[in-house]
Amino acid sequence: MGKGSNVQKAQQARERNQKKMGKSDEERKAASNKAKQDAAAYMCKICRQTFMVNAKSTLLYLHVTAKHDDKKDNPVECFDSLAGFDPADPEGKKAAAAAKSAGPVKKKSAKKGGGDDMLSLLDAGLSGGKKGKKK
Repeated sequence: MGKGSNVQKAQQARERNQKKMGKSDEERKAASNKAKQDAAAYMCKICRQTFMVNAKSTLLYLHVTAKHDDKKDNPVECFDSLAGFDPADPEGKKAAAAAKSAGPVKKKSAKKGGGDDMLSLLDAGLSGGKKGKKK
């Protein structure tokens, strides 16, 4: 038995050759543009130093304190992403613990049978589901 038609063999050969050739010019340009954008994801407004897209807030704040010591009280002047950054809690654990200790927010209970809002309609429809047949 044969191992496929000539069309299949030619297609497989084209795919192998395409892998060997690598990226096309358009793919190279797109990859290059993406790399440039990622490299300049964070840019200091004062000294124009760039930071990679994966730079954490602690690194950006370290730049502010090391290079622009007079701006450490207001680091947003260097990086917009440092809005709300707390140097005493760089990982955000204290803020998360405070939010967790506040407890869940209780929803207001909707009155049954009244109102034309969607929630009351859904509640009414769900409560009257299928009932089993009695024998």
